[in-house]
Amino acid sequence: MRNQFYYAFGVVLLSVYIFLIMFHREPWMLVILIPLALIYLHDIIQKKHAILRNFPILGHLRFMFEFIRPEIRQYFIAGDQEESPYDRETRTLIYERAKNIRDTVPFGTQRDILAIGYEWTLHSMNALKPAEVEPRIIVGSDLCKQPYSSSRLNISGMSFGALSANAVMAMNAGAKIGNFAQATGEGGLSPYHLQGGDIIWQIGTGYFGCRDDQGNFAPDEFAKEANRPEVKMIELKLSQGAKPSHGGILPAAKLTPEIAAIRKAPMGHDVLSPGKHTAFKTPIEMMYFIQKLRDLSGGKPVGIKMCLGLHHEFYGICKAMIETGIYPDLITVDGAEGGTGAAPVEFVNHVGTPLHYGIQFVHNALVGINLRDKIRIAASGKISTGFDMVTKVALGADICNMARPMMMATGCIQSMQCNTNTCPTGVATQDKRLQRALVVDDKKQRVANFHEVTVHSFLELIGAMGLKNPSELSRDRIYRRVHCDVVKTFDEIYPNVEPGSFLTGNVPEIYAKDWALGRADRF
Repeated sequence: MRNQFYYAFGVVLLSVYIFLIMFHREPWMLVILIPLALIYLHDIIQKKHAILRNFPILGHLRFMFEFIRPEIRQYFIAGDQEESPYDRETRTLIYERAKNIRDTVPFGTQRDILAIGYEWTLHSMNALKPAEVEPRIIVGSDLCKQPYSSSRLNISGMSFGALSANAVMAMNAGAKIGNFAQATGEGGLSPYHLQGGDIIWQIGTGYFGCRDDQGNFAPDEFAKEANRPEVKMIELKLSQGAKPSHGGILPAAKLTPEIAAIRKAPMGHDVLSPGKHTAFKTPIEMMYFIQKLRDLSGGKPVGIKMCLGLHHEFYGICKAMIETGIYPDLITVDGAEGGTGAAPVEFVNHVGTPLHYGIQFVHNALVGINLRDKIRIAASGKISTGFDMVTKVALGADICNMARPMMMATGCIQSMQCNTNTCPTGVATQDKRLQRALVVDDKKQRVANFHEVTVHSFLELIGAMGLKNPSELSRDRIYRRVHCDVVKTFDEIYPNVEPGSFLTGNVPEIYAKDWALGRADRF
């Protein structure tokens, strides 16, 4: 009945217009009638859309409403804590801090503090002021000649190509103002990264910026860029949270001749990074490659970035550290909830380890092999507030990296168009017309503001717990409701291990099987 009704309605509509023209002699009605008649004929003849064949003209309304559905939901329907991946309350907080305006809320929390999953910490009667809390940490082991004094919060890896030139420049200039670091992403070190801010140069499986014509690692090209004074650390990317073992994706629509030249990639095709490295094939070879990068860069800190995958493979890396005496200065743990660019849906939703579990696992493994004091851990993946930083540090991180919140500080409105080259704010597009909306001199200060206020919030929370250094924060300081009437601390949910226990054979039962499977001579 509905099909017949809509079909009949379309016929009646056309008949009415024809009647009006014939009997009222209004020629201007042709301006409406002719386009509608053409659309009607097109709809019933075309074979691609069943909706339009059955409901000519009216079917277009369905596609129009579907197209603007995200905006309608975002602006008129969704509550402050409903949207994903970042709800409106969080986005508003980021925008307010970036603009350096009021970031307080009235009338108490809107969160359900009795809900399962709610997390909190306890304050001390001997609270300290933020200025009394140590804000930075040294990255660089005894194998390193140029250790780096890092902020507790830095910009996570986002490539030029995924981001626009203006967005990259705004972030780097903001990092210069705020004295923190920007990771380049695996797309290479572009001129836009060199605005005076500290750089963490990320080397991915495609070796962009330091590869030969065949796509293999080129030591001379690496050394030339790595010895720039702006480059403070090197990060060897093994995998990332959004698409572990898949490799990066730069859609062909966003590939410009400039990006192709920087990456040494052909035009007209998606730029795909391999799923694994070719410079090494085993954990032991990886340790020697890390030392090679350290030597070629003049002794700068070299870290690895990974989303935790098969546990025994990470244990193989740990065993390679023990066997070679070589280890990274930093391990960045990316959570499966992270991601700023294009990625397959199945990988986004179902592959990789969530950040909380990944941090504590890596921390425990390093404690178990007596290397935790030599290797820093950075956390990356859906971190946006000072309390988010507190929870990650309590689990074992030393540093936190943010990507999407830094995009929001630069102007991102979470329009979810990062992979289409149509970002309306010019943050994640190579369209010059859209990029011009992002004014670097304005946005760089917003990036610096957001960093400053967020770090202050983090230090304020650490001080409220009576601690002088974030490194003193332990898992027993964070609580989570795991059942309607059961509360546990993080150390009950994620138990610690005894220092050196993996070396003495006293491996906890939950780790014993994977530790036994780990091999230093193969992944």
